[in-house]
Amino acid sequence: MNTLEMRRLRVEMIQNAKALIDKADAENRSLSEDEQQQLTGWRAEAERMAAEIQLRDAIDGLAGEMRSVEPTRPEVEEKTTWAEAPKPHSEQRGAMEHRFGQFLQGVVRSSRQGATVDPIVLREQRAATGLGETIPSDGGFLVGTDISGELYRRSYTMGQITSRCRRVTISSGSNSLKVNGIDETSRVTGSRWGGIRGYWLAEAATITASTPTFRQIELNLRKLGVLVYATDELLQDASALGSLILDAAAEEIMYLTENAIVNGSGAGQPLGVLNSGALVSVTKETGQAASTFVAENAFKMWSRLWARSRGNAAWFINQDVEPQLFAMSVAVGTGGVPVYLPANGLSSSPYGTLFGRPVVPVEYAATLGTVGDVVLADFSEYLLADKGGVQSASSIHVQFLTDQSVFRFIYRVDGQPAWSAALTPANGTNTLSPFVAVATRS
Repeated sequence: MNTLEMRRLRVEMIQNAKALIDKADAENRSLSEDEQQQLTGWRAEAERMAAEIQLRDAIDGLAGEMRSVEPTRPEVEEKTTWAEAPKPHSEQRGAMEHRFGQFLQGVVRSSRQGATVDPIVLREQRAATGLGETIPSDGGFLVGTDISGELYRRSYTMGQITSRCRRVTISSGSNSLKVNGIDETSRVTGSRWGGIRGYWLAEAATITASTPTFRQIELNLRKLGVLVYATDELLQDASALGSLILDAAAEEIMYLTENAIVNGSGAGQPLGVLNSGALVSVTKETGQAASTFVAENAFKMWSRLWARSRGNAAWFINQDVEPQLFAMSVAVGTGGVPVYLPANGLSSSPYGTLFGRPVVPVEYAATLGTVGDVVLADFSEYLLADKGGVQSASSIHVQFLTDQSVFRFIYRVDGQPAWSAALTPANGTNTLSPFVAVATRS
């Protein structure tokens, strides 16, 4: 539907609405419930179309200005958008970074006082959906949706923890998410499902009623921000600029998010598994030396992992723990068998394995000998909610005197374990959880 057809349809919709009201007035009655709903729908659609018509007119005006400007840079002649440009697979990363750098250069040129919108910026914003308006307050321009999406995908492609979480995208217009669940912390009879209980009955015997107990998990979006400065010299090299911004912003977003999932306090950031009530911390061995991780620690951790999590769990370790793993073995007669199978060796996998589950070195693990140096976790039991992408903007004014431009990235996210506490088994004395660590060894 073009702009002219949209205007005609809007006028027709308003006329129909007015005719419906006139009919009710002529019959000396109030509007029926169905008529009110119909008018409400027409009004909402008419207002939406008015906003789209206004946006179309504004973009057409900018396009008219561009046609009067002589292109002075080679990239102006390109026909495709940043997201559509065909690239051989072997050159995809370099071409992506170069195109991204060209776009950021266009953003900076467009933000200078008195300048018109650079054609490459206009082209990328036309390709965007929902993120194409300028920011009048600082003269910068909102980075296109394709660019923001690339940073988002790049960040989570690198993540070893976020990719395992149970992720939920919060819809537009909402800043929080409430998840209803069963409040079950024990499998003892009378506690399963928070209070459901069954009975073996004689014929015609009365059944005793029972009810489950519910709990509610509330996730409120937290704000994570990254600010990247680029000098004028760097801005002259599109490929270098694209590589710098993509790597710096994506890696920092990934690091802060995953670090919070593991270590977060829950105050202004996600609640990490190490600070949650669901964590099980096994005791160290009697006489165990400081700053060590021994086979008995691993045995106890595995025995405290909730049985249903064993197919999804992984070991997340500080790399300082690896020398301890290589030396682990279990005595069998006069010999022994290894506990840990190194990567690409006996395990034939990209990661080493312990009890058949991958051992993944991560930066977020604590130093050797402290709680969190080895975490056995099933992150499918961790809820991670976000707004669905990274919001991006730029400005040349923040560091004008030092000849630098700034690019800002905002990511809104929150998370916490789906479990509020460890689980007491139906039979046994030790609690179980999808998240297990070993106590400090000092």
